Amino acid sequence: MLLLRAAGCRRAAAQASVAAAAWPRGSAHHGLPAALRRRAALPIAAGTQQVTSFQGLAVRSLSTSTPHDHPEHGRLVYKGNLAKAVLGVKFFSYSTSIFNLFMMPYLMFKTGIGFESLFIQAAFYGVIGFFTFVTPVTLHVLTKGYVIRLYYKDEMDTYTAITYNAILAEKATVFHQKDVKIPDITKMFTTFYAKTKSMLVNPTLFSDPQDFNHLMGYDKSFYFNLEKENEVSEKK
Repeated sequence: MLLLRAAGCRRAAAQASVAAAAWPRGSAHHGLPAALRRRAALPIAAGTQQVTSFQGLAVRSLSTSTPHDHPEHGRLVYKGNLAKAVLGVKFFSYSTSIFNLFMMPYLMFKTGIGFESLFIQAAFYGVIGFFTFVTPVTLHVLTKGYVIRLYYKDEMDTYTAITYNAILAEKATVFHQKDVKIPDITKMFTTFYAKTKSMLVNPTLFSDPQDFNHLMGYDKSFYFNLEKENEVSEKK
């Protein structure tokens, strides 16, 4: 009996030692990697949040800032919808004019027009000269007053009109509201005069109709002196 009890005690002690040795290994395989994974996941999640926040900030900055924002000119009140069309037509006209200038000597010596009669030479030079010089000049005269953007400074009551000049570069014209003159007769390519320069705008493209009314002076109160009107009518 004593021997059996001693053997049972040794067996129980051996099982307890095996279980005690197996517990750290199991905890090392299951508990420790999970903790490490959680700790490693924290910097990744933080980095992802930083990248996401940076992308959101970049998108907001791009959406709030536009290439036509010029604080020195004031706030943008008008943007023409034919700016690209006007620029494209003038660029095409200039390109064809330059091409004609380079091709004119070649055509003269290749076809022998330079040695024909004076009448044929005059007709040839007239046609080439018309498409080379007259067309670009006419397009510039008709479109030089087209306003592609209009800015307004409330504190100074001044406008800055952006137009295209003869070399297709943007030109800024600054004028006061009191410098605006409305033509007596409606003209096709003139909405108003800024001092002596004609300007063409589309009233429906103003972001706020009140801005157009203020530009044209429609928001001013009209005062008629009836006595002066009667004197003028009597003199007539």
